[in-house]
Amino acid sequence: MNYRHSFHAGNSADVVKHSLLIALVRALQRKDSALTLIDTHAGCGLYDLHGEEAGRTGEAAGGVLRAFADANPLLDDYRAAVRAVNEAAKAGGEPRLYPGSPRILAQLLRPQDALILNEKHPEDAYALRGAMRGTQAAVHERDAYELWLAMLPTRTPRGLVVVDPPYEQTDERARITATLAAAHRKWAHGVTVIWYPLKERPTHAVWKDKLRKTGIPKFLNVEHWLYDADQPGIYNGAGLFIVNPPYALTESLPPMLEALRAALAPEGHRGTMMAEWLRV
Repeated sequence: MNYRHSFHAGNSADVVKHSLLIALVRALQRKDSALTLIDTHAGCGLYDLHGEEAGRTGEAAGGVLRAFADANPLLDDYRAAVRAVNEAAKAGGEPRLYPGSPRILAQLLRPQDALILNEKHPEDAYALRGAMRGTQAAVHERDAYELWLAMLPTRTPRGLVVVDPPYEQTDERARITATLAAAHRKWAHGVTVIWYPLKERPTHAVWKDKLRKTGIPKFLNVEHWLYDADQPGIYNGAGLFIVNPPYALTESLPPMLEALRAALAPEGHRGTMMAEWLRV
């Protein structure tokens, strides 16, 4: 396999993102009413950790492989989701394949739930359809922000939108901010998760302030900083914005965040995991 962006598959950001995504969906599923899960930037769905791109960066060594070496039971659900696509890992070996958000969400579906996936790039969309064969997912090939608004409000009583762009476009954050504000006007009670990389603090602080000014209530921010001091010009961690997180998630966050911090701390660094409300 040789998919776009697969060189990042299974890194520390994926471990945090997918661990919290699993916990979030499980919290929402404490109620029996149907959920629609929407992934606006779905990618390829499945990635080869032994592929050329992944091998060149070796990022999985600091992410999924660290999580597999850690014994904390709070990471069991995450490990189980990765094992589900790896026969060798089921038998105790290391994972070769890494499930993206679409495959993880598909594992969590109940009969009453729906899964809508979107991937704009034709090659990735083709790979995604192959990776999701045999699941109940609907796959679209549209502009992510157009689809985000077009699918709201969801047909089911409740829903979750996952926004996980590659941040290759200079206007990505501006489009997210504008679309989120419009989506909230259409679907104020819906749950939205937005993933983002952490590089320069000043740039990120400006974006957080713009999001705060949207006035959207119940807006939670979770951040994972890998290093004890910022490393200039490189990836320093990642975070999630979560609109309308269920109480069952927020009450379980402190021990889970500590488990993730401890499992993913680079050699010589403690790292930090924090959660704060942008607006309550």
